Amino acid sequence: MMWSKMEESGMWYGEFIHTLDEKDRFILPAKFREKVKALDNRIFYLTRGFEHCLALYSYEEWQKLVEKLKTLSFTKRESRLFNRQFFSGAQELIFDAQGRAIIPEYLKEYARIKRDIVIVGVAERIEIWARLEWKKFFEENKDRFEEVAENLFE
Repeated sequence: MMWSKMEESGMWYGEFIHTLDEKDRFILPAKFREKVKALDNRIFYLTRGFEHCLALYSYEEWQKLVEKLKTLSFTKRESRLFNRQFFSGAQELIFDAQGRAIIPEYLKEYARIKRDIVIVGVAERIEIWARLEWKKFFEENKDRFEEVAENLFE
């Protein structure tokens, strides 16, 4: 299967509803599994995201992010706080042959995940949401989409 340059560079798109299995594993959507197979390095990193979601990064995107975060001054309280929260929650993931991986209990608690999840492609990262949290976030913010776009792209 041929991928466009944008797809090869680690761009993720779409919204997919899934359920954790009895071993707390989630499965990547088929569209994402195909992209993972094409990657040189199949290591991913899962950590705390914002608004109680989890953020999943490919090895390459994780390394870019680490380099950016290393430039933050450790003498600044906000830098220390962010790095502690972000990196202490990080977990290396390698997907099995079926595209499954386990979400650690502490990350499930943070994201309020019970069983039903939504996997969302957000350009350079994949977000994993508890289904009810995603629905709540989307409902609270859907009417602001145009307003936010106007403010961001003036």
